[in-house]
Amino acid sequence: MKWTKFSLETTTEAVDLISSMLNDIGIEGIEIHDNVPLSEADKKQMFVDILPILEEDDGTAAVSFYIDKEQDTKEILAKVKEGLKELSEFISIGSGKITVSETQDVDWVNNWKQFFKPFRVDDTIVIKPTWETLSEQKENDLVIEIDPGTSFGTGAHETTKLCIIALKKFIKSDSIVLDAGTGSGILAIIAKKLGAKEVLGIDIDPHATDSAIENAKVNHLTVAEGDLNFLTGNIIADGGVREQIGKEKYDVVVANILADVIIPLAGVIGENLKPGGIFISSGIINTKEDAVKEALLKNNFAIAKVDHMGDWVSFAARRK
Repeated sequence: MKWTKFSLETTTEAVDLISSMLNDIGIEGIEIHDNVPLSEADKKQMFVDILPILEEDDGTAAVSFYIDKEQDTKEILAKVKEGLKELSEFISIGSGKITVSETQDVDWVNNWKQFFKPFRVDDTIVIKPTWETLSEQKENDLVIEIDPGTSFGTGAHETTKLCIIALKKFIKSDSIVLDAGTGSGILAIIAKKLGAKEVLGIDIDPHATDSAIENAKVNHLTVAEGDLNFLTGNIIADGGVREQIGKEKYDVVVANILADVIIPLAGVIGENLKPGGIFISSGIINTKEDAVKEALLKNNFAIAKVDHMGDWVSFAARRK
């Protein structure tokens, strides 16, 4: 389907008023481009693998909106210009220049892939999107191929890197590993590639489970019970799930989620860990480090290691 795209040059201070004006006209689906830096509050609420890289904020912005080719674009444009004239009497709207172009529907689900490129976690582990090729590869590199789909987990975020580093430290050839909140399956796959005897990934989202299974196959791993497997279930809320996956079974549990999920998880995951087993937790913003630490200590864990990367924290805690 073809759309007429209008791009309006304006200022950051006028964006809200212009957006409101466009909404009053009946225009929906407004797109705003600016270089306003993320506030600290914004950063603490974001949990994505790829943060936006912004140019220097010069106070300018662009507001874009799309109109069906079947609509009367001349009438709509006239209303927009009239609205801009009224706003310009009490706020700076910048140049107010409007450019018009034609566009097709965009595949927003896959558009982000252009920003996900192969990268190196450390000296030996390389994460590669399934649709990319490696330009350089060392002889001893462990290459993990990932297509996250709609699931979390490309490996590029600091929290995932912290988990990978911890897995390398604690996994042995006889380790049985649980990846709680597996997402794309990246940590479960890496655990298996690092030599773990048995790995289970579990997630509350069935789409994540499907994604993880496909990623395992891409990495030439067999998905089967007792080797590498993925399940859908809620470990925190469902005691039956914890019973199903095995009590006191795991040498290592890894959870790269969020502090607000790790805190209640710390209260139940000890059921599934062997005495002396390691609970690796990440996804923890540094402002919640103390709260997670308190939850671990309260639930019969001893802190074995604490790592920081950027604003993020990872704990390795041993079940007493």
